[in-house]
Amino acid sequence: MSASAPAGFVYRPALVSGDEEAALVEAIRRLEFSPVEMRGQVARRRVVHFGWRYGYTTGKIEPGPELPEFLAALRARAAALAEATVEDLAEALITEYPPGAGIGWHRDAPAFGVVVAVSLLTPCRLQLRRAPKTPLATFALAPRSAYVLTGTARWQWQHRIPPVAGIRYSVTFRTLRTEPVGLSRSAAASPGRSERWGVWGAISGPPMC
Repeated sequence: MSASAPAGFVYRPALVSGDEEAALVEAIRRLEFSPVEMRGQVARRRVVHFGWRYGYTTGKIEPGPELPEFLAALRARAAALAEATVEDLAEALITEYPPGAGIGWHRDAPAFGVVVAVSLLTPCRLQLRRAPKTPLATFALAPRSAYVLTGTARWQWQHRIPPVAGIRYSVTFRTLRTEPVGLSRSAAASPGRSERWGVWGAISGPPMC
């Protein structure tokens, strides 16, 4: 039994062209990637953070290097897809998945809000679930596609990417959770900006990125 896409999930099959993908990959391959170590284990994927750095052992964020110019056009398209401003997308996480690498069930770190992820090169599957042993919603992520997680999809569902068949890069833009915590719960529960940006949300489950 499969599940339907949760509210707040948006998929765009072709956010960039083939030529744009090639240029992005060329620039990405020149970056200095870092390993991901969590709970004493080193993951197969490697990452680069811009705007903000996330500590995989501490769960904290700190200011990072500025977003590079080669991401400017992609950041603008991601912002439009998420109905956000370019400035709202304050962080960019570039992840390299070698063949056989994936990422397990998680929600993105609670310091971040809206998530916009762009897939490059090898296609893969994205799976979402509300809780363990519940039906999965599975989507094929084509090269050059993008998806958005807001609201219910962001805060109440987990997601994972099973091991990939070939080299894959993802470029993930995220907002910061900057809404005032004094906002009323009734206002935060409405399906508007407060839910999208994560003032109140179910944040249980292990963050991995």
